[in-house]
Amino acid sequence: MARKTDIPSPYYGEPRKFDPNFRGPVQNRSCTDVVCCVIFVIVIFGYIALGTVAWIHGDPRKVVYPTDSHGQFCGQKNTPNANKAILFYFNMLKCASPAVLINLQCPTTQLCVSKCPDRFATLLDAWNSKNWEYYKQFCKPGFEISSKSALEVIRDEDCPSMIVPSRPFLQRCFPDFITRDGLLTVANQTLFKDGENKERSVSDLKAAAKAANSTPREFWTDIKGGIASLLNAKEVGMKIFEDYANSWNWIVIGLVITMVVSLLFILLLRYTAGVLLWLIVFCAITAVGYGIWHCYWEYSTLRGKPGTNVTISDIGFHTDFSIYLKISETWLIFMISLAAIETIIVVILIFLRSRLRIAVALLKEGSKAISYIMSTLFYPIITFFLLAICIAYWAVTAVFLASSGYAVYKVTSPDDKCMYANITCNPKTFSQTNITKVCPGSQCMFAFYGGESVYHRYILVLHLCNLFVFLWLVNFTIALGQCTLAGAFASYYWALKKPNDIPACPLYSSFSRAICYHTGSLAFGSLIIAVVQTVRIVLEYLDQKLKGSQNACARYLLCCLKCCFWCLENFLKFINRNAYIMIAIYGKSFCTSSKDAFFLLMRNVIRVAVLDKVTDFLLFLGKLLISGSVGVLAFFFFTRQIPVIQEEVPSLNYYWVPLLTVIFGSYMVAQGFFNVYAMCVDTLFLCFLWDLEVNDGSLERPFYMEKGLRHVLNKKNAVRKKRG
Repeated sequence: MARKTDIPSPYYGEPRKFDPNFRGPVQNRSCTDVVCCVIFVIVIFGYIALGTVAWIHGDPRKVVYPTDSHGQFCGQKNTPNANKAILFYFNMLKCASPAVLINLQCPTTQLCVSKCPDRFATLLDAWNSKNWEYYKQFCKPGFEISSKSALEVIRDEDCPSMIVPSRPFLQRCFPDFITRDGLLTVANQTLFKDGENKERSVSDLKAAAKAANSTPREFWTDIKGGIASLLNAKEVGMKIFEDYANSWNWIVIGLVITMVVSLLFILLLRYTAGVLLWLIVFCAITAVGYGIWHCYWEYSTLRGKPGTNVTISDIGFHTDFSIYLKISETWLIFMISLAAIETIIVVILIFLRSRLRIAVALLKEGSKAISYIMSTLFYPIITFFLLAICIAYWAVTAVFLASSGYAVYKVTSPDDKCMYANITCNPKTFSQTNITKVCPGSQCMFAFYGGESVYHRYILVLHLCNLFVFLWLVNFTIALGQCTLAGAFASYYWALKKPNDIPACPLYSSFSRAICYHTGSLAFGSLIIAVVQTVRIVLEYLDQKLKGSQNACARYLLCCLKCCFWCLENFLKFINRNAYIMIAIYGKSFCTSSKDAFFLLMRNVIRVAVLDKVTDFLLFLGKLLISGSVGVLAFFFFTRQIPVIQEEVPSLNYYWVPLLTVIFGSYMVAQGFFNVYAMCVDTLFLCFLWDLEVNDGSLERPFYMEKGLRHVLNKKNAVRKKRG
């Protein structure tokens, strides 16, 4: 007898009718959503045209060659900087400021040089000394010692406050500080010559501020802080790089172990899914029960003590939450809340125990399906490859769009309150303005490439188009993977005699059907998601712009819109995922498949809720279990706590560098495997629901579900009696 909650609701369509010719994913199908397919192809050609236009208007030199503060390329032939191919930063510490993210240009003077400095010197060391000729090559062209003081030179950035031994990397000078065997070296040496050809040690760098008591304190404070920050940042960076270089092979081994463990975990779920689920349920009930007992014990202990019977409203709000734990009323509230949670869990288990059994049976069935179609576990590699192409094309197009136009210069000032800061300027006439008088130390520096032509006026629109098509292609790639996997797993479910009736190469057949017949449907579904994601990105951009606004109503409205579109995106992803399963099985259009999937799920809404939450929780637990186990193994290994292979452990500066990399990488690897498994379970679930509505177990209409599922539902297939 069917349960009352299992009776299909007339508001969500009629159950599907029996089709005697249906034997799994439909083979004879026609193209769906052809109009959207045509639009999708046109958009792709338009995207190629956009990339071509960006390439034509963009300047590859702006990507290949570094650009100095005057917008001139370093190392380009037939230019004043032809023999100066390396970019030198006056103060590299400023490159970490937020202005870099806004203008994509470091807010410090940048100079093209023929070679990086190979010695340490400060401006005051070189001032009026024999070393000035060497130091001069790192100052602005044409600068000479004049009536300016050293502090004014530093303020106006006519010369760097100091130079340190550096090495070119990506055509840019980076300080050459390296730690070897625990000892900090400069240019691979522990001793080096300074600007006066005197031997100095690395420790002398940190003590440079104490070398001259007669110089202004602010100048040397700046020097000392810059040296300390530079040393610390470079030292930490090089240590991390060395740790990766010494441990990369062990990191790869850890990720390979994760792949093997993930595969074994999925294959063994057919035997352990039930035990694991009920063990979790038992632990949850026990934990909540212990919480109730502990709260009662605390409440009874505090109730008799003086001063503990006051109410929470009497003491008001306190940031020190330990105060509330000394009040008996707090533990009474905790006890009542936990008792309510315990009651809800028990009631759910009593009324939904049969549906939990169905969820466990489907999880076991999913593990069995993957064991028969092992190739599905490696399909994410194809998805990753296609996504890499999309990301690379989007990034290259974005870079060339950003590098189109002529150089735009902005006023930079050491004073954040300068009224002229970040306005457009002309470097040729900047010295004739009064900006330097109003804001001492201001400079007219190269910021980005732009212009006032029609093309450049719509550059933001082109960037938005580039982003939108990129999101469309990414969602299409994900949709293609979901539809392909769904078709392969549906072939398994609708095989009456498993595994004999499973068609050959189900993954390849499903992929071919999705590409040949349903490109338009997949493009339609991914288009909807792309539109919502684009709107969300625009809302995030507006939110960043309005952060400093005092309009509370606008910020509240924006927050509500962001929340609504986030919910909408997740709902659409859920609907699309099930629509792609229906497309893979029955080959109908996107709208029809979405409607059929939605009505089918709503007719079985309780089963859907139980299976969705059970599956999500078990898979999340599995990912945590795998990544955590591999992380613990990596921790014992990198901390030399495994005696057998203790000698194989590489020498590390920070053991947490490879450890965190292994943990994060393990979680991502497990995520790829478990996404396939989740798609398998969702596909089998929809097929299971259709199977229940269409078939009755008779000889003409047998159930396609496995014996485990039939046993849970008390269903049987009729057996043809043998004659005589």
